[in-house]
Amino acid sequence: MLHPTALETPARRLSATVGTYVRLCKPRVVELLLVTALPPMVLAARGFPAWHLVFAVLIGGALAAGGANAINCWIERDRDVLMKRTHHRPLPAGDMEPTAALVFGIALNVVAFALLASLANVLSAVLTLTATLFYVFVYTIWLKPRSVQNIVIGGAAGAVPALVGWAAVTGRVSAPAWVLFLVVFAWTPAHFWALALKYRDDYAAAGIPMLPVVKGVPATTRAIAQYAVLTVAITLMLGLVTTVGWIYVAVASVAGAAFIFGAFRLVRDADPKRAIRFFGLSNVYLMLVFVAVAVDTLVFR
Repeated sequence: MLHPTALETPARRLSATVGTYVRLCKPRVVELLLVTALPPMVLAARGFPAWHLVFAVLIGGALAAGGANAINCWIERDRDVLMKRTHHRPLPAGDMEPTAALVFGIALNVVAFALLASLANVLSAVLTLTATLFYVFVYTIWLKPRSVQNIVIGGAAGAVPALVGWAAVTGRVSAPAWVLFLVVFAWTPAHFWALALKYRDDYAAAGIPMLPVVKGVPATTRAIAQYAVLTVAITLMLGLVTTVGWIYVAVASVAGAAFIFGAFRLVRDADPKRAIRFFGLSNVYLMLVFVAVAVDTLVFR
């Protein structure tokens, strides 16, 4: 009887290899980053921006974010082995060589920089590269294994796409872009700490000082509620620096109320299942706010 690997065709092996590299890039994280890049472009252009700019920001942003995630996986491969949530990733699972992951991550960022610089502008390319460097060196290498504030400060990297989208259209970074940056920056701790509540034991096993591990569950849920309130307050500041219509105000208010309500429910009951539901809610909330930016602009332009 033939061994199963003997039945593999070149096409299947290629498909498996491509799938491994895609998983290395953490596509779900990349998708969320792209959601926060396009609406600022629409707001900056006061309509739908030029297609070559959209292509540059979405493809370039996806490549850079995927590359940053690949480098992150290379750095954290030894810690990932210790965590149930991450031990199946390509490197701890032994699906690929570590050097290949590192080279792949660097190459994606080089291509992303070239694409953004040539099709958009140098500022958007520099901002994108800065986000990668911040994520790798400040968050992953320095803060994550050392500070309970790791995701608070490190979350700035994930907020940069809002600046990139605006810069690609205007060639500069203005006040509305900074407000949208702050929305993502303030949202990130509440979002990520909910996940950390679910996987508290994982982080403890890997020696990562996430807030639930260091300060405990009650302190974490209170911090989540505080950051949820702060996030919603910042979304409502957008009208102070640019013109917004009732669609954005309504969505930001209603979705914000649901976000805060979910956070305070977590304070009363921090059950891991409720924590992961809030994690999902936080994704939907951020998506709704940024989609509302684009829809509101297109309707009232």
